Amino acid sequence: MFESEVQIRVRYAETDQMGYVYYGNYAAYYEVARTEVFRRLGIHYKEMEATGTMMPVLELKCKYIRPAKYDDLLTIKLLLKNKPTGSRILFEYEVYNESQTLLNVGETTMVFVDMKSGRPTAVPDLIHQKLDAYFSE
Repeated sequence: MFESEVQIRVRYAETDQMGYVYYGNYAAYYEVARTEVFRRLGIHYKEMEATGTMMPVLELKCKYIRPAKYDDLLTIKLLLKNKPTGSRILFEYEVYNESQTLLNVGETTMVFVDMKSGRPTAVPDLIHQKLDAYFSE
């Protein structure tokens, strides 16, 4: 299993009239976590796209447990519980506030797609090189 964390401070513009983080912002928080964690591993979306592979979202799931509020320092934990296979990768997320209270859980299933054909393609070798060590066979 692979696990990493990213912290994000809630900006005023991300809240609704109740002072809670607007529900649609969680998908953006997940994206920040994916991008930053991959960057730390040496995997850059921009470079992957330059080689002809993109990674669109196939499915998004999100469960709201407690509200996040303006100026909260959130910890977004990203988990890869299974080694990516075929053309898909499943990211799981847990969002905590500074008190370590679980606020939100979610998942995104991403699919690797050949940009020329628009068809699914195998998980790139670079992804395997960076992640395989975290999964026992």
